[in-house]
Amino acid sequence: MPEAGSRELFQTKLDIHDRKQFELKLEYQPTGTDDESEYLVEAIFFVPRALNVTADTWPREAFYADLHNYVRFKTPVLSFDELLTGDHSPLVQLEQRVSLGLLGPETEVVYDAKMLGCILRGALRRFARGMKDQCARLTAGHDERPGEKVTPDALVRQARASIDATQKTLQRFRATAAVLASKYALSEKTCASLRLVDEYLSLLVEQFFRRVVVQMNAVPRTAVFDELRRELMDVVVADERYRKDKGLSSVIAPDSDNEEYTHRIGFLKKFCMNILFLDVHRSSPRKAWEEVLFALAAGLAMAFALGVGLFAQTRYPQVSFNFFVIAVIGYMLKDRIKEGLRRLLASYAGKFLYERSTRILDPVTHDDVGVCKEKVDYGDGIDVPGAISALRAQDDLVTAAGGELPESVIRYRKKIVLESEMLPRVADGIVSGVTDIIRVNVERLLHDMDDPDYTLDYVDLEDFSVEKLRAAKAYRVDVAFRFSVDDGKHQETTVKLVRLVLDKNGIKRMSELTPTRDGVRARETVPSSPPQPAPRLAGARS
Repeated sequence: MPEAGSRELFQTKLDIHDRKQFELKLEYQPTGTDDESEYLVEAIFFVPRALNVTADTWPREAFYADLHNYVRFKTPVLSFDELLTGDHSPLVQLEQRVSLGLLGPETEVVYDAKMLGCILRGALRRFARGMKDQCARLTAGHDERPGEKVTPDALVRQARASIDATQKTLQRFRATAAVLASKYALSEKTCASLRLVDEYLSLLVEQFFRRVVVQMNAVPRTAVFDELRRELMDVVVADERYRKDKGLSSVIAPDSDNEEYTHRIGFLKKFCMNILFLDVHRSSPRKAWEEVLFALAAGLAMAFALGVGLFAQTRYPQVSFNFFVIAVIGYMLKDRIKEGLRRLLASYAGKFLYERSTRILDPVTHDDVGVCKEKVDYGDGIDVPGAISALRAQDDLVTAAGGELPESVIRYRKKIVLESEMLPRVADGIVSGVTDIIRVNVERLLHDMDDPDYTLDYVDLEDFSVEKLRAAKAYRVDVAFRFSVDDGKHQETTVKLVRLVLDKNGIKRMSELTPTRDGVRARETVPSSPPQPAPRLAGARS
């Protein structure tokens, strides 16, 4: 999916994570010109009533349980040249520790090594994406971007420069790690961490270079491209041999399920990137305020009951039947008044109070970086922004069904306030941004769905024979997003509307709906391993 919003202040990316989850990636980039930067994210689910998704069947606690949130610093963006020579490069800083004899705390050595893995991963990912884009443009035979014409020679030079830079990075890190291990009495944990980072760097180079070779499959089979493929695969084979010589099991085997390879590369990614993830401490301030409001409701109800009791006492003797009846009725009314006030005050408070509050802490300094507040609302009382309603109204199915085919509306709201002064600075004094990843599990939406396959009668036009065809049963759930940023002098609000196409097995595809002159246009995203379309039953002819 393309990114939306301001590229400087607020970047968003929406994608399918797997068959049961979709992922929203948000990147907050404060300018540093204001003490605080405020970001508001709203996601509104429009669920067909047939799916039986309400506040009772998908309550707040269950919704939050299906919501997985990861907050981390943005990975510093360095080119291959900056990684090799820049003063802020973790590789250069590691080498300086050795040359100057200033080792410092071992945790800082491990931190620099892990940061090298994070930055190299980002550089290789940008290289792979650039190669994919250039291969596609070269294969298409035309260039949509004047002044950036892609030629085979330019593509090969770029790839060879990347190969050379990655090889130098690996060689210099391995040499530095060897000197650190031999010259200093490092703890076993530090030595093991350096070995794991070395393995991760090797796997990164193999993973992304192999991906580039796959992307080059569409370009012509000319001598120059065949030679480049060979050079890339030589690096992949060399790194596989390096890990084999080290006795590591992170090597792809064509005759196995590669479970160990998948486990190690997943573990190593988490191990290196954990230095970027921020600590979060959650609390529920709404519960405390609700207790205060409930106490107020109980007090008002008790005041009513005492008033009734005092009235009865002045009119009738305490041992009389009339006094007894009035006291019982007063208690009954007091109980109902208390419950009614509780619901009324809770509903009123829900419009203003957030249910969850999260302190975001720097994992190194433990300083407060910011605060995040979340809430979930249900029902027709949700105020749907006009821009979102206008987007949905472009679809005739939605317009015609309005008011006749009811749907459940659920709104998730998230407000993040970042303290610019508490964020670390990267190269050239730029404030480091924060990446917020939200994954939503849609399994609750699937509970009441029909089976995904059923049959249709088919009549052959030649001999009028009747056969059976398979048909797919799917449901549409619209999810609208509104993103707002307030960074001092910079304010911006953008909206996005996507449609999830679901069946009993999960997400079939996701389409972003954008307005056009004649209606809406959908750009689709499918899971990385999409299900194959169901064929016709045996004997059927088209």
